[in-house]
Amino acid sequence: MAVTPDNGAERKGPRHQVVMDALRLDILQGRLEAGERLIEERISTEHGTTRGTVREALRRLEREGLVQSVPYRGAFVLGVSDEEVRRVLIPIRLTLEVFCVEHALPLLTDDDYGELAKCVWAMEEAARTDDLARLVEADVSFHETILERARQPYAVQLWRAVSPRIRAYFIRYGRTREFSQIVEEHRQLLSALQTRDMEQVLPVLEHHISVEPVVEAV
Repeated sequence: MAVTPDNGAERKGPRHQVVMDALRLDILQGRLEAGERLIEERISTEHGTTRGTVREALRRLEREGLVQSVPYRGAFVLGVSDEEVRRVLIPIRLTLEVFCVEHALPLLTDDDYGELAKCVWAMEEAARTDDLARLVEADVSFHETILERARQPYAVQLWRAVSPRIRAYFIRYGRTREFSQIVEEHRQLLSALQTRDMEQVLPVLEHHISVEPVVEAV
């Protein structure tokens, strides 16, 4: 089991947060595979902390939907199934983003468009260096920027509840796609947003979300 070494001295926050952040990163970047058992004793040794701290980190990751606890067996990395992507995550994304874009369009400023352009630039740089993790983070930031500008706090709250699962499937499908195509889709979406015309944005947004490849598991 590959676990990111703990650099607790260089990180801020409670010990369980440090362990949780490291495990989350390993799960999202595929160093910990779906179905892999997360052994408390091994993790506590590698991070130089207690099993109680590891247990708390695993409980929090379970609430994020990245870990599953099985009675008498332990904790396991929870994958993203083909069915979940098709029937849950994509429909949730589509509903939330269409709703938020409708509210955000009249409120977007030049600075907001500049922030979205920076996200696209970061995606371009990530594609150039073949950096999937950075590409995904810029992708998520692009969509979160729009959601936050909509000033609909409950929609943002719902997004954040499922965002770890969305990141997981972004990373999985990103391994099977041309990075340049992902970047181009965001360029097109940004161009549509700059028209401030929902009739032009909606088909681009729907295509962008719905066309993303479906995969069998993370």
